[in-house]
Amino acid sequence: MNRHIQYLIAGTLLLAGLSGCDLSEAPQATASKQAIFESKSGLELYANSFYELLPTPYDGVFQVDDNSDLVARNGVDTRFSPNALSPVTSSGWSWTNLRNINYFIENCEKSAVAEKNHYLGLARFFRAYFYFGMVKRFGDVPWIDRTIEVNDEATLYGPRTDRFEVMEHVLADLNFAVENITTTSDPSCTTITKNVVRAFKTRVCLYEASLRKYHTGYGKQSTADTWFQEVVTTANEIDGFSLHQGPSAYRELFLQKAPYADETILCVALDAALSTYSSRNRKTISPTYGNRPSLTRRYINTFLNADGTRFTDNPAYRTTPFTEEVKNRDPRLQQTIRLGNYQRTENGTPIVAPPNLDQSYTGYQIIKGCYDERFPYDDESRNENAHLIFRWAEVLLNKAEALAELGRMTDAEWTATIGALRARAGITGASLTQLPTTADPYMQAFYKNRFADPVMLEVLRERAVELIFEGLRPDDLVRWRLGELFEEATMNGIYVPALGEYDLNEDGVADVCFYQGERPSSATSSIIFVNVTPSSESGTRQLSNGASGELIWNPGPREWLDKKYLYPIPETDRIKNPALGQNPGWE
Repeated sequence: MNRHIQYLIAGTLLLAGLSGCDLSEAPQATASKQAIFESKSGLELYANSFYELLPTPYDGVFQVDDNSDLVARNGVDTRFSPNALSPVTSSGWSWTNLRNINYFIENCEKSAVAEKNHYLGLARFFRAYFYFGMVKRFGDVPWIDRTIEVNDEATLYGPRTDRFEVMEHVLADLNFAVENITTTSDPSCTTITKNVVRAFKTRVCLYEASLRKYHTGYGKQSTADTWFQEVVTTANEIDGFSLHQGPSAYRELFLQKAPYADETILCVALDAALSTYSSRNRKTISPTYGNRPSLTRRYINTFLNADGTRFTDNPAYRTTPFTEEVKNRDPRLQQTIRLGNYQRTENGTPIVAPPNLDQSYTGYQIIKGCYDERFPYDDESRNENAHLIFRWAEVLLNKAEALAELGRMTDAEWTATIGALRARAGITGASLTQLPTTADPYMQAFYKNRFADPVMLEVLRERAVELIFEGLRPDDLVRWRLGELFEEATMNGIYVPALGEYDLNEDGVADVCFYQGERPSSATSSIIFVNVTPSSESGTRQLSNGASGELIWNPGPREWLDKKYLYPIPETDRIKNPALGQNPGWE
């Protein structure tokens, strides 16, 4: 049985009666405190319950990027739909997990068990994990580091704590965890170790540094570099990992039931014997289930050529059709979307599989993290591939960005971070070992001229290419204060020179027919018909130039207001405690 799954089952059984409904309710144990807190096995069993805070593989971090500037999807998330998010509809102000953690910390500190600091380190890691999520969502939140007594009205009905103070506590918890967790690494990649804490710390510190630098209204710009330096220092402390190698290594990373331990730092492993699955195929490929995500051409254009040169330096890139634009590109493109000679299987039988525009709104159809076999994975939530949470590639990208922000990137550091990622992908040329010296105008416009440094722009290119569908893109836009891209980014697809039929995989058989008005007939029985009749209605596609141009998907109205950098405090919670106040713009 997978160790992580064992932990969740055991923790759930132990804590069936341990959670309260209010900040003042301490957990009520079904077993005695002595049995739990005065034995190593009791501490371990309780601490294992904290793993429930990790992302669930059913919903998956793979869905987070659906709500970003890089993905065309079915409909519009509540956060970006006009007038949909409000104090009445807001959610997430939940403290059950924190009560569970603080109850453990409070009692574990009194324990006589010799190994207690290891378990305190685990608890404080998960407290940092919990608070980081709360601060990202709500900004100022109450900092609570103990079990709350029923008569402690100053805390129960007190105001929120300044988010910057909370983040200092988060950093202190992570440092304590690094110092006291006794295991450095885990071959199964399913438990919290020193290196897991360090990897998470690089993510936390990069977010905090960028927010302090680019959200100038807080007046914290002068403190950003300290957090950027924490990223570099912490990344340098992680050892024992490398980039998994091989011509298809990038895609293979996300298809393994047992993760590649050379690159994976933490995952949630799955097991059919315990009926624990992911819904990745179903929520990515099914035409009737999930968000039906597909990548935008705006994003696809950022993939380099295979020789490391910029695709958008070709003056004809805007009108290059799909079959040509995907050739001789960064090999990760072919491991991210369907193109060329990609095949799937149906009950083990190989079938040709060009981009399916019944499933993909843009034509850039995702394969990253998805099984090639159709049955039963496209129709049922049956994926068993490990759900990756942290991996070495992200640590390298976090470090590279911090070095670029600090102005300390060297050829050697570039080669060991960005160059290493490109080399693993199969890119060749000078961009593997030499710092870029000229800014890419396409990338500058891509990020609304927020960044001008050539090094930083290439780091951001690499971050988006390497980490797509790993749940980080929305946070990136927030920390760079580029929320307007949630609204403004074009949901564009493949270039269509004219109405009619197209063979997208060059096998001599037409795969798609673009038409306007009455649907035509076709000699090809398997062809997909796409109606591009001009329309302003939500849920329609059209061509950017009328009868030709980029395929444009209209998911519905999108809206960005700067108040959406933070969610509103839910109205029901403000009624209980008026001292919470409200986030700016949501009053």
